[in-house]
Amino acid sequence: MTQEITAPLNNTLSTEVATALPHWLTPSNLQGMLRGIEKEGLRMNADGLISHLPHPAKLGSKLTHPYITTDYAESLLELITEPTSSIEQTLALLRELHIVVQQSLEAGELFWPLSMPCMLSKDDNDILLADYGTSNTGRFKTLYRNGLGIRYGRRMQTIAGLHYNLSFGDELFSAWQKASGDTRTLTAFKDDKYLGLIRNFKRLSGMVLYLLGASPAICACFVQGRQHHLQPLNPTTYYLPYATSLRMGKLGYQNSVQDDLDIRYNSLDEYVKGLQQAIHTPHQSFTKLGVDDQDGNPIQINDHILQIENEYYSPIRPKQVTKAGEAPSQALQNRGIGYIEFRAIDLDPYTDIGISITTACFIEIVALYCLLLDSPDLLPDEDAMLAANQDIIVNRGRDTSVMIQTTTGEQALSDWLNQHLEAMQPMANLLDQLYGSNNYRVALSVMVGRAQDPRLTLSAQVLDDTERLGSAWKLGKALAERHAAQLLGQPLTAEKQQYYQQLADQSVKQQHELEQQDDISFNAFVAQYR
Repeated sequence: MTQEITAPLNNTLSTEVATALPHWLTPSNLQGMLRGIEKEGLRMNADGLISHLPHPAKLGSKLTHPYITTDYAESLLELITEPTSSIEQTLALLRELHIVVQQSLEAGELFWPLSMPCMLSKDDNDILLADYGTSNTGRFKTLYRNGLGIRYGRRMQTIAGLHYNLSFGDELFSAWQKASGDTRTLTAFKDDKYLGLIRNFKRLSGMVLYLLGASPAICACFVQGRQHHLQPLNPTTYYLPYATSLRMGKLGYQNSVQDDLDIRYNSLDEYVKGLQQAIHTPHQSFTKLGVDDQDGNPIQINDHILQIENEYYSPIRPKQVTKAGEAPSQALQNRGIGYIEFRAIDLDPYTDIGISITTACFIEIVALYCLLLDSPDLLPDEDAMLAANQDIIVNRGRDTSVMIQTTTGEQALSDWLNQHLEAMQPMANLLDQLYGSNNYRVALSVMVGRAQDPRLTLSAQVLDDTERLGSAWKLGKALAERHAAQLLGQPLTAEKQQYYQQLADQSVKQQHELEQQDDISFNAFVAQYR
């Protein structure tokens, strides 16, 4: 009888990892898996500059549409799929949303395919904040974005990525709990196991950045006026020769204020406490900015470390579907962890929807691996080591001489990657058995190839094509044009067209209704929140 995986990842990185699956785990235990995707991407003008046009009217209201909205900027589209029972279904839904978007773009606009933004002007104020209408709820969303802009700069908020949301069914946790003789509630057991997954994913995030990173170069405009360590590829593009995911480095989703946060994942109470403390604690630098302008109009929600909980930039988050009036941490407290949001994923610019089935399968293999592997508490010293490793992999990951730190000493990055990829084979086999496919094993073999030969990585391909075409912008435009042609060549059925039109019309109606319901001024609304 095989035993549970117990070798600690603490590991990062211990040199031996057990590969046997737990004796209780069968394909049927995994049948309750659900996944969904949130995918961001900028609208760009035909000349390559970020679009200044409003959200396409054909798409409906970005405030109330269930699947098509915006993130920070008016031009930063966000497409959201429903949870589904298979990767193929999820990718098909994401493709439908891309087709709807592509059909709705006007004036020669394109959907920028890279994580790092297309060309920006010298003036950050040219990046228009997402406008959610005149309701207090809509204005509050815009105010939050204005706060992000004055805190970190609007430029940083134009970076795009992909969030992969994944949950395992109760059947898996029930079988696991029974086999282990655990007497807690199922919710408490699930929370414990999901947090273990999160800790292990943080330990393995360097692998994801190496294998899926696709942002080794950026438009020069992004770093204009900023100190940076990048090299000029040419007058319009900066890069690092062995970079993997600059998006996840110090020029991307990083800021010094949040570096000081002590939000941990060793228990749900600990995580929620850390998050809530951050949204209730003022920070001197944000206090200096002020919360209102000279006329008394709010310019940020508050001067706290986090305005709201979603401001916390983490490569992975525990999530629960929120009910009306609930903050994310309250939903977690009330009903436990419902799913995990994997956030450290660059857009794949070579697919017309930003993610391939290979990437999706690999993420699920990693998730199952991280769930099953023993997961000791993640403490500050190890966290600091992981952060240092991440910095190395972001900037020099494809350098074959790269070494990373582990709890047992220094190790070659390639050896560490191969060690864990080999240990994931049983998970790939099991998932293929569940879905009657070969997709997971193929995905793993692709990643093994990338680990063994850096030239096969997405980041290497992006850099080669950037050099060949002459700039990051030229590559992005060429791929955007290709994707547009591909998507427009896949028209939706008349039924689907009608369905999305109804969604758009309904969303406009819902926004209008919200705008009629407000019974207090916006300033009073903000004061209540504060």
